[in-house]
Amino acid sequence: MQLPLQITFHKMTPSEAIEAKIRRCAAKLERFYNRIISCRVIVDAPHRHQRNGKQYHVRIDLTVPNAELVVNRYPPKHQSYEDIYVAIRDAFDAAKRELQDYARLRRHETKTHELPPYGRIGKLFPEEGYGFIETADGDEVYFHKNSLCNGDFEQLQLGDKVRFAYSQGNKGPQASTVRLLGKHHLVG
Repeated sequence: MQLPLQITFHKMTPSEAIEAKIRRCAAKLERFYNRIISCRVIVDAPHRHQRNGKQYHVRIDLTVPNAELVVNRYPPKHQSYEDIYVAIRDAFDAAKRELQDYARLRRHETKTHELPPYGRIGKLFPEEGYGFIETADGDEVYFHKNSLCNGDFEQLQLGDKVRFAYSQGNKGPQASTVRLLGKHHLVG
């Protein structure tokens, strides 16, 4: 970290043990993203509930290049953070996930789900059990009736819209799976 870690205790007595735990957790964050500029941690004991006792709240503010990441860990309704170490652990686990997501975004490693290619049935040879898909680029892709995943090969018609996965075969592109698209599917 470029700036020293700041730890603030609110409505509670500072503790060396808690501070040491926070310092260890903050040091671990740099494994996930080593360009953290600053880290501020606020530990708060806001209320005392009749049933649950003291419930701790932990807030972590991380400054990284071009962004500020904030993690708030309030006690969930179904679980109380009566144990300060559990609240700290959960807050730093969430901060770790935020940093990992931020680092992935900075490296342009966010997942993209590319749609499989699509086309229309261009030629059919029902007696031989195969046909050709006409792609949006104007190419033809061979497919066998066994590669049709959803539908009856005998019911296919010219112009039916399909999505497919293909690879290069001995005689050109060949579809390994073909999925017939219904009227509710979007093509494109």
